[in-house]
Amino acid sequence: MNKELRARWRRTWALMLKETRQLRRDPSSIGLGVLLPVMLVLLFGYGLSLDIRLAPVAIVLEAPTPAAVELAAGFELSPYFKTTVVTAMPEALALLERRQVNGIIRVPIDFTTRLEQGGAPVQILTHGVDANTARLLQGYAEGAISQWAQRRQGEGQTVGYGPVTLQTRLWFNEANDSHYFLVPGLIVLVMTLIGAFLTSLVMAREWERGNLEALFVTPVRVSEIIIGKTMPYFGLGLTGLTLCLLSSKFLFGVPFRGSVTVVGLISMLYLWVCLGMGLYISSAVRNQFVACQLAVLTTFLPALMLSGFIFDLRSMPWWLNMLTRLLPARYYVELLQTLFLAGDVWAVIWPDTLILSGMAVFFLWRAAAVTRKSLE
Repeated sequence: MNKELRARWRRTWALMLKETRQLRRDPSSIGLGVLLPVMLVLLFGYGLSLDIRLAPVAIVLEAPTPAAVELAAGFELSPYFKTTVVTAMPEALALLERRQVNGIIRVPIDFTTRLEQGGAPVQILTHGVDANTARLLQGYAEGAISQWAQRRQGEGQTVGYGPVTLQTRLWFNEANDSHYFLVPGLIVLVMTLIGAFLTSLVMAREWERGNLEALFVTPVRVSEIIIGKTMPYFGLGLTGLTLCLLSSKFLFGVPFRGSVTVVGLISMLYLWVCLGMGLYISSAVRNQFVACQLAVLTTFLPALMLSGFIFDLRSMPWWLNMLTRLLPARYYVELLQTLFLAGDVWAVIWPDTLILSGMAVFFLWRAAAVTRKSLE
């Protein structure tokens, strides 16, 4: 029995060495596994943001009283707004129509008088073509007005608000920075791309070159072929994961409140899921071009659009939400966002980990089954 195990280990090790040398001779694979993660993190991390900075707004001061000027100053000093002060509403509307500003803050001519009476309205108009930006701009404007009111109330002056005051706090993202939410999702995209995209070419390449037929006449087993083919890419995926984690911490300053060990184990589990999916696709179609296209359509694009990386899954139709439960990326995104921002919340970790474990076993089994069937 020990002799048989040693023989199986030697065959598996030989296949791993062969695949490692093949990987080293292929600069494109090294680029996808090492350079592409860094490029994706930089491009998405710096280019993709759900926050707004220096949003152009027009402030209409119909009567530049001290209270109105003080309110306008709060917008001018804010890093979220780039203000243009005008004195008439038609001028501001013209700027809005030409898209030179995204919003209008109108301080009416009777602002000070009504403020002294206990109720001073401020009108907020936003350009609704981009609904998400409009909502963010409206929320930021309301926050600036609320801060102004709190300052006046602290100074003992009259404000146009009742006795009820709001005290808000953002749990797990005190900085209110969308990068804290997006960067863990970027890690999911990178791991999906490395795991599924690269391995989707492995078996198909061997089928096209006729190498598997030569292996099938040897004592090598299907499990040994799968392990020997996947381990080098597993190591490449861990390299990409390390680069992503370092980038998230030192480039974007994303807080990390969970356990490094838990993140590592869960990431390795998700990597095996992606490797299994890539191997299954590659073994089933036996064509590199078709396998590449299928890998993108079935792994990368769903991970981008339907994993919760950008869009809230609860806002989707119920049938589409149910469909996302079949996607491994959904659970990995939830796990990473929880581990990064909230910590080791085991009520989330255990169910998602069990689901990913089942998916890893399923896809690796299917990859072995498709390869074994070809031996007959």
